[in-house]
Amino acid sequence: MKVAINRCYGGFGISQEAFMKLLERKEIAYETSPSKFAMRDSDSDFWVAGHVGEDEYYISEYEYYKDRSDPDLIYVIEQYGESANSWASEIAIVDIPDEVEWHIAEYDGIEWVAENHQTWR
Repeated sequence: MKVAINRCYGGFGISQEAFMKLLERKEIAYETSPSKFAMRDSDSDFWVAGHVGEDEYYISEYEYYKDRSDPDLIYVIEQYGESANSWASEIAIVDIPDEVEWHIAEYDGIEWVAENHQTWR
């Protein structure tokens, strides 16, 4: 199984160009408007087509990063290479055995894949 992680301080994210390709692969029709937050790597906000400015139709990039083993996400990252990186990321794809139960752990944005196990507090 392939899993996408971030290997630098900052946090996981993909470039605007890579995100647009991801939406296309998922067959999500979208429109853009100028970004509300200039600190992001994107100069555009994304909306479901025909609903620009309607909060319930805002397309959050973060929703598409939840499943770091998503085949569409992996495909886009592999196709774009370093161009898939956002301003605060250095994305890598790691291979793990299919049968492993895993999660992504991180410190200051640097991530690694860790095998699930029991913990007590």
